[in-house]
Amino acid sequence: MPVSEAADAALVDAVARTFTATPFDHVGVAVSGGGDSVALLLLMQDWAARSGARLSAVTFDHGLRAEAPQEAAMVARLCRERGIAHDILTWAGWNGQGNLQASARMARYREIAQWARQRGVEAVGLGHTCDDQAETFVMRLARKAGSDGLRRMASRFERYGMEWVRPLLGVERSMLRRYLERQGVGWVEDPSNADDGFERVRVRKALEVLAPLGIDAQVLGAVAENLASENSLLRQTVQQALHGKVVERCGALSLSHDDFQALHSEVRRRFLNAALQWISGAQYSPRSTAQGGFEAVLLGRGTQTLGGVIGWVAQDRVWLAREYQAVMDLHGSPFDGRWQIEGPLDGMDIRALGAEGLQQCPDWRDLGLPRRVLLSLPAVWDAGRLVWSPVSTAETRHKAVRIGPSFENWLCRD
Repeated sequence: MPVSEAADAALVDAVARTFTATPFDHVGVAVSGGGDSVALLLLMQDWAARSGARLSAVTFDHGLRAEAPQEAAMVARLCRERGIAHDILTWAGWNGQGNLQASARMARYREIAQWARQRGVEAVGLGHTCDDQAETFVMRLARKAGSDGLRRMASRFERYGMEWVRPLLGVERSMLRRYLERQGVGWVEDPSNADDGFERVRVRKALEVLAPLGIDAQVLGAVAENLASENSLLRQTVQQALHGKVVERCGALSLSHDDFQALHSEVRRRFLNAALQWISGAQYSPRSTAQGGFEAVLLGRGTQTLGGVIGWVAQDRVWLAREYQAVMDLHGSPFDGRWQIEGPLDGMDIRALGAEGLQQCPDWRDLGLPRRVLLSLPAVWDAGRLVWSPVSTAETRHKAVRIGPSFENWLCRD
């Protein structure tokens, strides 16, 4: 077999292995127009044709670059030529507050997950490569991350109620470029990839300098894999230490202040990082300095917000809940990427309960939950009238189902 054919076969096998354990009838692929995602599109089409699965593609336009609409149109043409169903999603939801890149990343996952559910897609493929893994490793190393941050990127994970897969984590970017050249298919080079103002670009250039020393993407990927194994054991230790101590209710977490204070410092750090991500849906843990300040405030029985989560101490219990200000402008279901609202919704609005809604629930104190926990919960509204919420006693056919695993199960995720 010629070298080129063997290389192509290896790439197809990499994709096929991703779906061997869990077969899907309908899969999606996120395609920006860059070389990695375009290569994944072609490889997943090859796999889908062999397996009999349906394939749909989606492009998410963040609205941050003038070239983005043309790039999305290029992907649309490619999909049309190859007979692949394709949709373009456009984001215009940034309110000018917080970190733009983080907000855009969360919006991308949230909107694509909603698109996938509407299309009946069971899992979405992402084009992250071995090079992305290495670059992320170095960036987190610069932030003094421990094994939790330095471990390999998950090859499959759940977010916003959707399963995501990364079939190309073991593949170098250069291999994908050569594959596309052999296929005669072009791609878009994002001009920001040459801008030293971006940390990832500077890291990419630094890795080129390290390569002659034997420190390349494959080596860093192997180190990240080793750390993932060690981290798995640490996660089990944290879960055992927290078992029976943490109470989960209405998407919030609590434990006694005495138990919180008695935790080993590393267990407490990992608990807070996990809780912050589980509650907010954030992809990454906060920086160590921010997390350390948050932890110190809770140990001192104070109140603090971090990453859309509010923490405080009441009646000798540490509470962690979604911050109302983080969800006050959100509408629709899934709400906040965490709640699927079921029941008759025609003509209704889904938004946070807030103080306005809580005033319409005179018996809310009977739940035995702090007011802060309830404010950020989803509610069904008809104009200014509260129709239903998890707090109300109204007899309707509505209910809120939390998307994703319980906190205890989430602790042991890959």
